[in-house]
Amino acid sequence: MKSLEEKTLKTEQIFTGKVISLQVDDVELPNGKTSKREIVKHPGAVAVIPVTADHKIIMVEQYRKALERTIVEIPAGKLEAGEKPEICAARELEEETGYECANLEWLISFYTSPGFADEIIHVYKATGLTKKANPAAADEDEFVNLMEITLEEAIQLVKEQKIFDAKTAYAVQHLQLQEVLEK
Repeated sequence: MKSLEEKTLKTEQIFTGKVISLQVDDVELPNGKTSKREIVKHPGAVAVIPVTADHKIIMVEQYRKALERTIVEIPAGKLEAGEKPEICAARELEEETGYECANLEWLISFYTSPGFADEIIHVYKATGLTKKANPAAADEDEFVNLMEITLEEAIQLVKEQKIFDAKTAYAVQHLQLQEVLEK
C-alpha cells in the first residue's frame, strides 16, 4: 500500500494569538512534488452535555463573532496548558452554567476540521448536577444566556439552525440515540 504521508520541508510561523496560531508548511507530497499547507494550531477543547435529573439539557446561548450571530451550544472551552480534559470539563461546566456534577463521563474525542486545523474536542456527559452557591466566574469577555431545554426542544433548535455547531449537533444526536436505545 502506498504511503500517504506528507513530509514537512519548512514551517513558517505567520501568527501567534491568545487562542490559535497559524503556520504555513512546505510539504513533499507522496508523488515527490511539493505543496503548501496552511495550518491552524489549537490547544484543544472540551465540551460538556449537562443533563439534569428531569432530563433537561443545560445549554448556553452565545454571540459568535465569526458567525455574526448568536447560537445555542453546549458548554465548552479551551484546554489550558497541561490541563487534563476532565478537569477542564468540570471547570467549564461551572464557569458557564454555575453547576457542578457528581458524574462526568467521557463520550468521544474528535478533530473539528482536520483539513486545516489540529483542534481536538473531548466531549463529556455530566449528570448528578448541583447548582453551586458561589460558582467560579466566567471569563471576563464571555457573555451567555443559560437555557434548560428538553431533547425535543433541542431537536427543534437544530431544525431552526439555532443549534448550528458540530459539537452541539453531536450532543443532540447522542442523546437521541441514547433515548432510542433505552426504549
